[in-house]
Formats: sequence, C-alpha cells, structure tokens
Amino acid sequence: MPEISEVMELNRYREGEVTDDPGLVRALARRKASFGAASVLFYDRPIRMARAEGAWMYDAEDRPYLDLYNNVPCIGHSHPAVAEAIARQAGVLNTNTRYLVDIVHDYAERLLSEFPGDLSNVVLTCTGSESNDLALRMAEAMTGRRGVIVTEFAYHGNSASTTAISPGSRPDRSVPDHIRTVPPPEAFRSGDADPGATFAGAVRAAIADLEAAGHGISCLVVDTIFSSDGVYCAPPGLIAAAVAAVQDAGGLFIADEVQPGFGRTGTGMWGYKMHAVRPDMVTMGKPMGNGFPMSGIVARPDIVDRFSAQGSGYFNTFGGNPLAAAAGLAVLETIHGEGLMENARAMGEHLRAGLRGLQGEGSIIGDVRGAGLFIGVEISVPGTREPDAAAASALINGLRSRGVMVGATGPYGNVLKIRPPLCFTASDAAFFLSATEEVAGSLGKAA
Repeated sequence: MPEISEVMELNRYREGEVTDDPGLVRALARRKASFGAASVLFYDRPIRMARAEGAWMYDAEDRPYLDLYNNVPCIGHSHPAVAEAIARQAGVLNTNTRYLVDIVHDYAERLLSEFPGDLSNVVLTCTGSESNDLALRMAEAMTGRRGVIVTEFAYHGNSASTTAISPGSRPDRSVPDHIRTVPPPEAFRSGDADPGATFAGAVRAAIADLEAAGHGISCLVVDTIFSSDGVYCAPPGLIAAAVAAVQDAGGLFIADEVQPGFGRTGTGMWGYKMHAVRPDMVTMGKPMGNGFPMSGIVARPDIVDRFSAQGSGYFNTFGGNPLAAAAGLAVLETIHGEGLMENARAMGEHLRAGLRGLQGEGSIIGDVRGAGLFIGVEISVPGTREPDAAAASALINGLRSRGVMVGATGPYGNVLKIRPPLCFTASDAAFFLSATEEVAGSLGKAA
C-alpha cells in the first residue's frame, strides 16, 4: 500500500520548482519573506490570482480557471448579492455582539429555520476551528466526560483542541489519550458490503475503550461526507447505527458541516440529512458567508444552558457581527432564490455520470462517489484498487495546465475532491469532463 499522506501536504508546491517566470519567482519570494515556511501553496506551478466570478477564477494574466476546488464561495465567487449586502451594512453599523442589532437577530432566526425544532439555539463565531473548539467544550460540559471519537484521517480545525481531533493534519496520526480514531466507512478498496455496520462496530469498540480508560464518551465528531477521509456518503443511513451507539452511551453527536453544509449535497441543506440522524450540535464555517469570515454552532438549548451554567458564557468580539449577518442572510436567500440546492443535485448527478463514462479498461478512474456537488474520484492503478497518488497528482496538475482546478484528499492523496460553486452549469461540466478525459486518458495509456 502507498505511503499515507498528510492533509496539508496534498498538492503542495515544493520550493524551487519554478524558475522560468520572473514575475512568479518574485511573487514566491515575497510570500516566503512575509509568511515564512509555514505558508502552503498549491500546484507544481502556483497561480497568481487576480479576480473571480461565478465558477471561474482569473490569474494575473487574465487566464481563466474553472474552480472545482474552493467550497468557500458556495453560491459563486464575488456574488453581487453578498458584495452589496456587506457594502450596505458597512455603511450603517458594524460592532461587536454586546448590543441588540436587528440584522443579527434576523440572521439567527433565518438560519435556525433550516433546522429541526429541538436545534433552536445558535452561537456565532468567526471560523470553523472556533466552532468545533467550542462544540468540544460544550460536549464536555454537557456530559462531564472528555472522550472523543473521530475518523482516522479527519480534519476539524487548527486550534489546539481541534488539531488534537485532526489526525489527518499530523504525519504520525497521533492523538491524545482521550481521543480514539476509527476507520471511515470505506467500501471501494475493502469491498465491505455493509460499511455502516463496520463503522458502527468500530465506534462501539472505541466507546468501550474510552470507558475502560476512564475518559468516558463525550462525543463523536464526524464531517458528514468524510471530506478528508476520501468522500463517503453511501448507502443512505451510513452513520445512523454509529450515531445511535454514541447517543445511547450518553455521548453527543457533533455534525461538522463546514464542508458539506449549505445545500452542497443536493439532498438537503445539511449533509447529516443523508444519514437519517439527529445531531446534538451542528458546526458550520467557510461557505456560511460565501467568503466573509463567519461560522457558528447550532445546538439544543439544554446543551447551551448547561455550558453557560458552569460559568462558561461565550463572547466572541466579531462572532455574529452585523456585516457577517448581512453576508449570511444573502447566502441563504440566494441558495433558495436561485434554486442552487436543486442545481447541486442535478449537476452532481450529471458530473458523476460523465466521470463514470470515463471509466473502463485501462482507466485510472477506479471509483466515482459523492452527493450533489461534492464528488470524490478514486485514482487507482488501472485494473486494480491500488491507490495511485502519483497519477492523481499528475492529473491535478494536468488539469491545472488546462484551466481546471481540483484538489486531492484521502489518506493516500489519490482521491480527487471536486467541490465547485453551487452555480455550476452544464457548460462548466462539459469543459471539465473534456479536460479530464484528455489528461486521464493519456495517464491511463502511460500506465
């Protein structure tokens, strides 16, 4: 089996690979001087971006790139509804959350209308990491226990506590003693006929191990489409038995909707809807403001009450500020007003059908899976189920040279992660599929 990758290493630019473009060399030098070694750039040949609109981005030479990677601008890059809402509110009021501001309450009520009635409190933050960090604190306050279960290649943020539950962000996959990792519900390589049952069995074993170690079970945290693990969402109800096991043991289920949320799966506003489960908390980020930094947690009131009763009231200076509320309202109104959830369903089916049409003898495309406009494409050695990270990297960079941007995910770095804006069109799909057929076909022949 190939070497296991690290999330931030996938698609990473390696210093010194570009020498033939003086402008790009200067830009790379500026980045290194200002941001240092911790800064990550994508592709063998990084892109100097200048502007974006809809599903397309444009570099400094005005070359277009079809964006199937950046899930943050969920309703489309530079959407006028969001830009106008932010500009309008900036000219009126922006302040912290110590005051009563109507637009913030309007947004909270509108957001909560997207959830079942028992999920009726919201706490607004600025980043997905903050949301998941706070959700962990709330789970511990509610249960009196610390034990957390996550999947083996999960990524849930970059604060200290969320890095602890993000084994995919560390080369050795290590986690603290109060955390247990379980394999994701994978079926392609394993041939598992019932991945949900296997996943539930692993979760039950982790619960027992946490209890034996004296930690108990506080929560199960799952990205509901397993974005970093390789993109898994089938069959329907995939995680239902695992969630039931945690809740029956007194733990909470935290649905991390930072990536699959806001209509992306095409089956509902939230990814957890695919699984017939009821979360105790839902965390959100990135797409919430279509690029404006905002995030949040929706939870049962008793969880918020217990957290607050322990003297742990929460204040975040810019969490839920009026500009964020304006952006968030524009996003929700656009998703519904422009029919973007239905478009995600229809275009997702169209894309998956087109990608499956590229499979066959000699193809490097081993599997196509996902929901709506969140698709995982397994790149494998032709005729086998062996992950081929080198072919995936070559495909990603080959697509980049043809004006298409995708990324990689999964523990072996061999799964294409496809997440275009929800305004993605049939002509966009045709452009992508044509480029993929050309590049993947040449790689298949080379193999």
